[in-house]
Amino acid sequence: MTLQQLHYAIVISETGSMNKAAELLYIAQPSLTSAMKELEKEIGITIFNRSGKGVSLTADGTEFLTYARQVYQQYETLQEKYTSNAIRKKFGVSAQHYSFAVKAFVELVKQFDTCEYEFAIRETKTAEVISDVNTMKSEIGILYLSDFNRQIMQKLFQTNHLEFHPLINCGVYVYLWKGHPLAKNKKIEFEELEKYPCLTFEQGDKSSFYFAEEIFSTNDYARVIKASDRSTMLNLMKGLDGYTFCSGIICDTLNGSDYTAVPLNNDSIMEIGYITRKNIILSNLGKLYIQELEQYLKQK
Repeated sequence: MTLQQLHYAIVISETGSMNKAAELLYIAQPSLTSAMKELEKEIGITIFNRSGKGVSLTADGTEFLTYARQVYQQYETLQEKYTSNAIRKKFGVSAQHYSFAVKAFVELVKQFDTCEYEFAIRETKTAEVISDVNTMKSEIGILYLSDFNRQIMQKLFQTNHLEFHPLINCGVYVYLWKGHPLAKNKKIEFEELEKYPCLTFEQGDKSSFYFAEEIFSTNDYARVIKASDRSTMLNLMKGLDGYTFCSGIICDTLNGSDYTAVPLNNDSIMEIGYITRKNIILSNLGKLYIQELEQYLKQK
């Protein structure tokens, strides 16, 4: 087993394609395939499922890549510290659709030369936030817990060798555009929302209520519209008088000033925090990102 083979496997897992990985690695596709077959034969497992649509990780492959990423990241750290031809240092965050997570990321990146670092932020589905941190595709994941999902999520964290670190507790707010008929209310009752579409983020075909980014996911809503990204969600708020539930922590500099968050008349609490791999010491970039998050949240 070589570091080169580990690097190959990591790139293949990130691209989901032997051809794309070969292009990025500047090697012939047959050579890459051969290298992976040799690695799989040596370690006695099948890392990738291969099909006409590309490649995907097997269960054994997912576990193997978790350790491979750790080993290769240590190699990158050594190379950066002790060689003159240092490679670009990587830092990634995966998050549910929170503008404050993006804002903190922006403030972090401003402090560094992006020619020397490879940054990535992934606003994605809840299950993928967990998977990204488990496989160390991202160092940090941002999500929330509530009385409804806490038990299930904590079991998932334990299964995936993750730790949850609380950041802030928030009441529940209704997020809508400022032209919405309810936007000037001091508080909103559930009954007042019935004639407006409830907007939710898609979580994939295999998702459960526990993965929903919006609290009260088991409620029976007369009108529901799903979206896959934050920009579309905002457009639906304005175009259809839609609404969603949130923590009340919104970032005007990123989302614009056309939206507002009104308290929902309800006692539920959202606990927002971040997840990391167990027994992993955060990198300097990771520590700085958490500092930016904490600093921003203190202002709210």
